[in-house]
Amino acid sequence: MVPKKMASPITGTMMPLMWEDRDVVFRKETFHVIFPYYKCTDTGEQFTTTESDGVWYRQMTNQYCRKYGIPYQDEIIDIRKRYGLSASAMSKILGFGANQWRKYEQEEIPSVSNGRMIRSIMNPKIMMDMVECARECLEEKEYKRLAGHVKSMIDKEDANRIKQYDMERVFASTRGEENGYGQLSLVRLKNVMLYILNRCADVWTTKMNKILFYIDFVSYRELGTSITGLSYRAIEYGPVPERWDRVYSQFDEIHQVPRSVGDYEGCVMVCSDKADESVFSSEELLVMEHVCQILGTYSSRQLSDLSHKEKGWIEHHKSHQLIPYVDAFTLKGI
Repeated sequence: MVPKKMASPITGTMMPLMWEDRDVVFRKETFHVIFPYYKCTDTGEQFTTTESDGVWYRQMTNQYCRKYGIPYQDEIIDIRKRYGLSASAMSKILGFGANQWRKYEQEEIPSVSNGRMIRSIMNPKIMMDMVECARECLEEKEYKRLAGHVKSMIDKEDANRIKQYDMERVFASTRGEENGYGQLSLVRLKNVMLYILNRCADVWTTKMNKILFYIDFVSYRELGTSITGLSYRAIEYGPVPERWDRVYSQFDEIHQVPRSVGDYEGCVMVCSDKADESVFSSEELLVMEHVCQILGTYSSRQLSDLSHKEKGWIEHHKSHQLIPYVDAFTLKGI
């Protein structure tokens, strides 16, 4: 999390975190980002930290990856884990330098050619061709294990394709600005919802909508991507996930139970399982914990009122438009 204040290294005075639009150049191309910085009120000088620099850098690289079809950092990590290989083994099979794959997992952006090669091996049939080409570079035991593993993935390809189709049908969105460049994953969404239900009291559907909104928008502000991959539409009662009714019906572990309190009728969400926190990074877990600690005891009405103070809702609710993730940098509620 980027601190909202820090001490000036010159005067020691506390400096507020500020945001401004900037154009930055990456590989001879210009990209527009929201740039965080601290400004010393005594000297007028500006300062950044490693954490604040990471915010604008991830905005920039997300745009570059989207433009050229390059896998995002989390996808690169997932590909390697999917095949059960070390970073050095992945480099060997693809013909990269010994440490190149590891650098990509540490946020170095691949060249367009390397990036598209990495994307191609998401298809296990193409990965099998790569393994065969690299056979002489692998130990026989390693080759047999890997070839057997990839072949089993090919055998399951039709089932994987159906699962991918179902995911895209539910989200009806590609990874980009409209969903905060978040990874489209029903597994991740289910576990975010379980995380919320495990930690927050009386989670009515309205409350779930708002907490998901704040988790995703705070994550975009702090980490450069949303966590769930959802888009949010501004309606009368505040932000709601796009097609939320279809999204929430996907999970057997989560149920909506009708309940009334006074004149109010709605659905309370309950769960029969714990969240699998291993599907999230430590930084994502910090964001989720931070939001749940602050908003977990709010009622649905309080969260609706809070969301009505946000620029994203104010400017888009009359036309029921999607809320741009860039409005994460103007959040007031958290």
